[in-house]
Amino acid sequence: MNAPRIAVGTLLVFVAIAFIPSIFGAAFSPDAWYASLAKPPWNPPSWLFGPVWTALYALIGFAGYLAWSSSNSNRRYGAFGVFAVQLLLNGLWSPLFFGYHSPAAALLNIVALWVAIWLNMVAFYRINPAAGLLLIPYFLWVSFATMLNASIWTLNR
Repeated sequence: MNAPRIAVGTLLVFVAIAFIPSIFGAAFSPDAWYASLAKPPWNPPSWLFGPVWTALYALIGFAGYLAWSSSNSNRRYGAFGVFAVQLLLNGLWSPLFFGYHSPAAALLNIVALWVAIWLNMVAFYRINPAAGLLLIPYFLWVSFATMLNASIWTLNR
């Protein structure tokens, strides 16, 4: 049995697309305002976010590649509509939280992101189960980040 061939160029395109939201993360990073906020005791150290998001964006890109490569049906286009929405919502979180200093707006955004990731997982799973499963770490991290965002909002109202 031959292993499936990986189209490296297409894979790199999907990984690059998945990293687009990180541009906003870099443009709107933690500042003195964020340092002054009360945070829950389980708030992770700031150095952890970069490596975690790097790994997650790589997984998101690989999941996108697998879903794209596994089907050319109309189902694929709906799945990639959801893929685009969750990447857009992902990219909006940093400007809302760090740029506008609005944990409340960021919380609304991240809840929508959480739903979009779930929908994306289901849509990708229907095309290629591995593609859907690759989004589980992303879903879990955003679940944690949603609780963190809600806690910061509550502690600083």
